[in-house]
Amino acid sequence: MSKYVPEDVERKWQRIWEEGGHFHVEADPSKPKYYVLEMFPYPSGRIHMGHVRNYSIGDVVARFKRMEGHNVLHPMGWDAFGMPAENAAIKHKLHPAAWTISNIDSMRTQLQRLGYSYDWRREIATCHPGYYVHEQRFFLKFLEKGLVYRKHSPQNWCETCGTVLANEQVIDGCCWRCDQAVVQKDLEQWFLRITDYAEELLADLDQLVGGWPERVLTMQRNWIGKSVGAEITFKLAEPVAGSEGVTVFTTRPDTLFGATFMSLAAEHPLVPSLIAGKPQEAAVNAFVEKVRNMDRIVRSADDLEKEGVFTGAYCVNPATGKQIPIYVANFVLMGYGTGAVMAVPAHDQRDFEFARKYDLPLTVVIEPKGETLDASAMTAAYTDPGVLTASEQFTGMDNEAAKAAIIDWLDGSGRGKKSINYRLRDWNISRQRYWGAPIPVIYCESCGIVPVPDADLPVELPRDLALMPDGRSPLPHSPSFTDVACPKCGGKARRETDTLDTFFESSWYFARYASAREAGRPFDPAELAYWLPVDQYIGGIEHAILHLLYSRFFVKALRDLGYVGFDEPFANLLTQGMVIKDGSKMSKSKGNVVDPDLMIGKYGADTVRVFILFAAPPEKDLEWSDTGIEGASRFLSRLWRLVTEELSGVLTPMPACAPAEVLNLDGLPPLFAELRRREHAAAAKAGADIRERFQFNTAIAVAMELVNFLYANVEALRAEPKGAKAVSSAVATLLTVLSPIAPHICEELWQTVGHTSLLLNEPWPTHDPAALTSDTVEIVVQVCGKLRGKLTVPADADNTALEQAALAEPNVAKHIEGKTVRKVIVVPGKLVNVVAN
Repeated sequence: MSKYVPEDVERKWQRIWEEGGHFHVEADPSKPKYYVLEMFPYPSGRIHMGHVRNYSIGDVVARFKRMEGHNVLHPMGWDAFGMPAENAAIKHKLHPAAWTISNIDSMRTQLQRLGYSYDWRREIATCHPGYYVHEQRFFLKFLEKGLVYRKHSPQNWCETCGTVLANEQVIDGCCWRCDQAVVQKDLEQWFLRITDYAEELLADLDQLVGGWPERVLTMQRNWIGKSVGAEITFKLAEPVAGSEGVTVFTTRPDTLFGATFMSLAAEHPLVPSLIAGKPQEAAVNAFVEKVRNMDRIVRSADDLEKEGVFTGAYCVNPATGKQIPIYVANFVLMGYGTGAVMAVPAHDQRDFEFARKYDLPLTVVIEPKGETLDASAMTAAYTDPGVLTASEQFTGMDNEAAKAAIIDWLDGSGRGKKSINYRLRDWNISRQRYWGAPIPVIYCESCGIVPVPDADLPVELPRDLALMPDGRSPLPHSPSFTDVACPKCGGKARRETDTLDTFFESSWYFARYASAREAGRPFDPAELAYWLPVDQYIGGIEHAILHLLYSRFFVKALRDLGYVGFDEPFANLLTQGMVIKDGSKMSKSKGNVVDPDLMIGKYGADTVRVFILFAAPPEKDLEWSDTGIEGASRFLSRLWRLVTEELSGVLTPMPACAPAEVLNLDGLPPLFAELRRREHAAAAKAGADIRERFQFNTAIAVAMELVNFLYANVEALRAEPKGAKAVSSAVATLLTVLSPIAPHICEELWQTVGHTSLLLNEPWPTHDPAALTSDTVEIVVQVCGKLRGKLTVPADADNTALEQAALAEPNVAKHIEGKTVRKVIVVPGKLVNVVAN
């Protein structure tokens, strides 16, 4: 038989699958559907091993579910907008469109070389006007509903990249792309009211328990960050224009009587009014500028050195009537609550450290039952439960009970109310970049903000503009784009030059796949109702918060607009680990990248797939190993030789896990019954490993064990012509079980055996539970703890029979010759150890 040449085999079957449209799929209500989706890639120009791992996992699931009888949707597309394309285009002196399209072509070819079962007819690219026209309509529908609004707010600004950055894109105070210092800049931005859905986003996580990793659910809950407490107003001792008080949100109303100062965030809008004309004005402004540009994660860290500055203003504690000083503090953020904190240093550690540093008073209002606390002697805040003291009518109450009582008291006197607060902030969707979907609004001096009429959509991003060397967007400087007539009054107007955050595109792409070629509307309702939600979503843990949260929000918002009829986008989620090499995540900067193309060229796509799936369970990090991929290559070569050489002339076309009556094992040696047992055990275990646990590594191990067993007994199997059917059934099962993982070689060997059907159309083997029982067992025989042989014995053999069989085993007899047997240790069904000297 010809030598195994992976490239020839893989090209052949990829051509057959493509020409036959074997992975094309249509909605079919008569069949159970299964939608498996991997997070789509940014077209950087090359796929990396992280991609290969993600997409190989998805492909096994897709192929397996197809074998189980599901109508499987398995699409692929490109997250094609975004700043990296602009930066790369500037570097390479290309247009982002040309750069992106070229990269898509390259990456598509790479993915096709791996034999993934995608329905390429559904391919999408988010930079195509046929895609983003629909999200421009979504934007306008959101605007009409009040879910989109515009406001001034301080933003993370990278001067080098010329754009706003999300908090997660600021690393140690620097831009994640260019590593330059990030500053705060007040900008008028577009926001989505994701906070309107905060409670539903939190509550519906319960629907995902069991389908999503608990770690991800916890991260989502923490990001939404629901807190129940009180909203309390502290009146200003000297009211300023536009405000008479400072409003705080607190989860500890039981400590209200112990509030001895007020802490404001540097960004708090009251700060300029409070310091105006006061001696402290210059010092506060300098401190504010310093703090505003600090990394927000650093500002919220427990080990941050607490710093602040007195504003010169006072407010009144509504419980005690005492004036308390107002400070600006570096540990208070506008991103939580109201950006103001009633400071209770006796019962909050951050406030305690601040108060000690600036010699501010402590008032104890909660004490352990039966104990008295001396504020002057305290070395840390008391934060445990206790009994209220120095709290007027609430003194003596348990502090938990006092929370509700004080809220009722505040509400009754108009000084506060019960409140629920969320850590979640509204989503800033404006980006001051060129390579993104244009925001479809027009600014008119007479009419204000005017939505672009539906008939004028899409607002296409002009592709004839040259990028500026410093990275700034050319859109504001392009009159052919910006200068338009107002759709309402016909007067001179100006088009919005901000583009949409790329998360906007990735928050609904999964639904577009259901009817990717639908032109006049984003979705075909029947297709959407059949395919969605996604049954299995697969991607990196780095997307556990924002992408998944935004996608969940989008589905709920689109549902309320009548576009979709489901509540959650992804029924099940698998987050795979990273691919690492030499102890670090693969990256160009570390010089530890392994090129998938080189590996495919050297070993073949099936070998790459087998290694990437065998090296570690999907949720764990995978350490790249040159010896590991070589081992995968040897395994497939052994499989090839087994079928084409070792068992040549024995194998005939047989179904996997053929029925016992077809095999007719009567009169054959026990070896054939054992082969059938192993065959059915392999089908059962591999099926359960893939279906229930995504443990592809153990499924591959099962196939390896079956290969090893066939090799170890090949002569005995060939010697019994009557057993050819049993051997052929076992090999059919072996190829079928391995086919989702190494599809090309399995298809080729399936055909080599004589099958006329395509293996990809075969069902998953149905094992016979009766075949899993055995009349015999294999036991290990040791001499003084060292392996000296194996025996196949009756399953019900007693200890005496096992001892006699072990002593008669030729290799054992050889190793105890001339020695005295001191002891024979028998572990029934497992081993016999002969102790001799």
